[in-house]
Amino acid sequence: MNIKGLLIPALVLASTLGLQAQSGKIAVIYLQGAIVNTKDGQKAAADLDAKTAPKKKEIEQKQNEINSLQDELNKGQNTLNETRKNEIYKNIEYKKKTLQRDIEDAQAELDQDQQKILQQLGGKIQAVIEKYARDHGFIMVLDVSSPQSPVFYASPSIDITKEIIELYDQSSATLSAPAPAPKPAAPPATSPAARPPAPARPATPPNK
Repeated sequence: MNIKGLLIPALVLASTLGLQAQSGKIAVIYLQGAIVNTKDGQKAAADLDAKTAPKKKEIEQKQNEINSLQDELNKGQNTLNETRKNEIYKNIEYKKKTLQRDIEDAQAELDQDQQKILQQLGGKIQAVIEKYARDHGFIMVLDVSSPQSPVFYASPSIDITKEIIELYDQSSATLSAPAPAPKPAAPPATSPAARPPAPARPATPPNK
């Protein structure tokens, strides 16, 4: 999934940790890669691919129709009459315009869906980044996934992308784990059944 743009150009934690550039630590993250490589990101990408597959197939079919007409026109340059040539040419131009509109609409819908994914996952992963930075004493985390990033060089030793992916997946798994089923209530205690009364003995006849 190709996600455009920056979600968090620079995550600055100076207000929390106290900005001391001479002693503070700085980390970098490839945020775009972090998002798409989380389990949630991979699932979102797979779902998006499945959603766009029918439209992609439709666009390919229309392109094949144009190619077929173009091939017919090229092969019939010396055999087709001018009326048929003009008919094919107009049909090709019409289909090209229709195809271009379909491609633009599909791309706009794809961009919108990708933006929704960024919004859904971005807030979650930002919380993970903030906690990780506080726990490890970083005063700043910079996103270097964009070519427009002002960072020219960053040592791999301060790249926290892998750690953030792992922590995000752990956090997501914990939140999505089903709650344990409540134990069934114990049956109420019952008193032992009362014994039936002993049968009455026959009266003893008086002595004569």
